Amino acid sequence: MAIQDTAVRRTVVVDTFTDGVLGPDVQQLGPVADGGHIVWNSTPGCWGPMITPAIRGGHEVCTPVAVEGAEPGDGIAIRIKDIAVTSRATSSGNDQAMEGRFNGDPYCAAVCPGCGAEWPETRVEGIGETAVKCVACGADATPFTFTNGYTLVFDGQLGVSVDERRAREIAEHAPEYAALPDNSVQNPVLTFAPSDLVGVVTRMRPFLGQLGTTPSAPMPDSHNAGDFGAFLVGAPHKFAMDAPSLQQHKTDGHLDIDAVRAGAILVCPVKVPGGGVYLGDMHAMQGDGEIAGHTADVAGTVTLQVEVLKGLGIDGPVLFPLEEDLPFLAKPITAEERRRAEALREREGSGGALEESLPISVIGTGPDLNSAIDNGLARAGKLLEMSVPEVMNRATITGAIEIGRAPGVVQITFRAPVASLESAGLLGYAMEQYGS
Repeated sequence: MAIQDTAVRRTVVVDTFTDGVLGPDVQQLGPVADGGHIVWNSTPGCWGPMITPAIRGGHEVCTPVAVEGAEPGDGIAIRIKDIAVTSRATSSGNDQAMEGRFNGDPYCAAVCPGCGAEWPETRVEGIGETAVKCVACGADATPFTFTNGYTLVFDGQLGVSVDERRAREIAEHAPEYAALPDNSVQNPVLTFAPSDLVGVVTRMRPFLGQLGTTPSAPMPDSHNAGDFGAFLVGAPHKFAMDAPSLQQHKTDGHLDIDAVRAGAILVCPVKVPGGGVYLGDMHAMQGDGEIAGHTADVAGTVTLQVEVLKGLGIDGPVLFPLEEDLPFLAKPITAEERRRAEALREREGSGGALEESLPISVIGTGPDLNSAIDNGLARAGKLLEMSVPEVMNRATITGAIEIGRAPGVVQITFRAPVASLESAGLLGYAMEQYGS
């Protein structure tokens, strides 16, 4: 791994991108100072890169940034200070992979059906799902098309899906409507002009589908999680890994958890020197589960503040969401609720002082939701030094299991004892989010 510059900066501005592959050999920008800020211009996430075969990772994420003093075994706390959508429109929908146009995995192993070139360079000719052409032979080379798709326009608060006429007008100026950053190389998905949904109104609540740290082995950015990463096990292409290696090296930066938004704090594992903080796959909105496989990909600007936690030793992310994003049972106990609980305890003679607790959300990933839940429960138990059955009980009566993405990203969210959070070195973040 190489760090571009040795001069530590209080603020690092990023407007460059990877080819979709992350790992210890990818050059990092910075380093940014411990406690410093990173300002990003992010590209749209899933669909544009998915129809750009030369992008090898499934997404087009920002160049990673090293953080001063971060070493393997540490953690990096990331405060999401601001997210602003710059796209005026986007297209998305449910996908279908096009047979004959990939080697085992359409996200990271594209092949031209005409000349057989791997990760072929393409150009856009015209409008519609056959507009992505191989530069070398002219073949229709997109690895994906829509089964049901839509085009949304935005006003900063709402999105509305448009009809075919308007979708095609927008497609004529796709890069401008998408607000593609200057250094982006993706084919804008607005080119496809889908319009199966017309007049649908939705609310904007932007968040980051990818935010995390660099994995310790090369892997496609979209596969840096236990569910998509499972596609690498035994794969026929160059990114193939075995299951133990995947578990060892991934950092679960591809979360698609809608609570990873402005105001939240995400704590990530460090597995390479400098940490290599990166982001991408910004979404305008998403319901839990991202059940269509994709949501509204947008470009935008992001400001983060980063802080190193020495020796934290976590294997995957820990999230402190905004209080309004917490499940009902996981919300902090109010002063009035505590007063009532004290009265109930005294009346019933239950003995012992009332527990002091604050919320935490531990991320679990796996090939399916059951595996992801098991992973998250085990991580929470290790982090907070409690048994898995205790975590299960706490998540049942003081929290919830929330689905980030199907097939296999979950949040194990519950109120944890203050003493356990303090022992783990995370109490300060819980108090910052939810008070004492």
